Amino acid sequence: MRRTRRRTAIAGLAAAALGTLLSAVPAQAREGGGPGLGPENCTATACHFDVPSGTYDVKVVLGGAEAASTSVTGETRRALLPETATEAGERVTRSFTVNVRTPEGEPTGTEGTPGLDLALGGDAPALADIRVTPARHTRQIFLVGDSTVCDQPGDPYSGWGQQLPQYLRKGLSVANYADSGESTVSYLADSRLWGTVQPQIRRGDLVLVQLAHNDKQTDEATYRANLESLVADIRAEGGRPVLVTPIVRRWFNADGTLNNGTALLVNGLGVDHPAVIRQVAADQDVPLIDLTARTKELVESLGAEDSKALYLYNEKRDNTHTSVHGATVYAGLVRDELVDRHLVPKGAVRPAE
Repeated sequence: MRRTRRRTAIAGLAAAALGTLLSAVPAQAREGGGPGLGPENCTATACHFDVPSGTYDVKVVLGGAEAASTSVTGETRRALLPETATEAGERVTRSFTVNVRTPEGEPTGTEGTPGLDLALGGDAPALADIRVTPARHTRQIFLVGDSTVCDQPGDPYSGWGQQLPQYLRKGLSVANYADSGESTVSYLADSRLWGTVQPQIRRGDLVLVQLAHNDKQTDEATYRANLESLVADIRAEGGRPVLVTPIVRRWFNADGTLNNGTALLVNGLGVDHPAVIRQVAADQDVPLIDLTARTKELVESLGAEDSKALYLYNEKRDNTHTSVHGATVYAGLVRDELVDRHLVPKGAVRPAE
């Protein structure tokens, strides 16, 4: 009864104020994390839902009495909803699907907080209502990759997989199992990585594989065999493998083109990783996202100076790892490729707001 009164009071307040920010003191989530979890679990800037691991649909109503601009991130800094502007008195409804797991970020990292954690950001966040329910009809997009893909735990780092969820509408969920420092060799060998991902794959799920940056001492035959093994394992579970060539490193030649070795992922043994990936995709009839080609084109078009913003050059003199801005741009390229290759329907993705 007490919780019912609180929910009614908050709903009434939100209705009267057209999205006035929610109470600064969250109530406890319902025992057992049942369906219909709502705004009683939120403060003005964050929400916590005491739910078990799984996949959940989240419906938010944004806006308030004043003009507002609201974004939503979740778990380990995952971008779930791009910043959305609302006029004074306006309300808009948005929905997305989120994967909740332990560990909540990198698979070999810390466990994080149990349940679902959401953070409200933007220039002037305003949340009028929120509902969380177990997802019933969801297609997972599993990500297998390295530090350029993973859910990075802290600023200023971000992987493109961390930014991809904001481009997907309800019904598509990203389960990001990319992990810093992993090669094809280490990913297959670690039970926290491929040994955890493979049993979760269901018929129709997509599994995007981008592993190359850390295969610096992997010979070509081994690298090819590892990719082929991942493809076979995914298909054995009924999933659909998608091979992704790695994002480029920001290393320029004097003429303004990217270095054919370091930048374009040719390792110390002379193995041209993108070329091998392309060949395996062709031989195995696997869809290919040529992110090397797409990011090369973009970085070279920006030039040595303007491309710094995509990476962490200014902050860390890092020409491999991306900034939040760069990861967001690269995630947009992946979104476009998923649609162009008919891997997801056009109506299942959203443009940047």
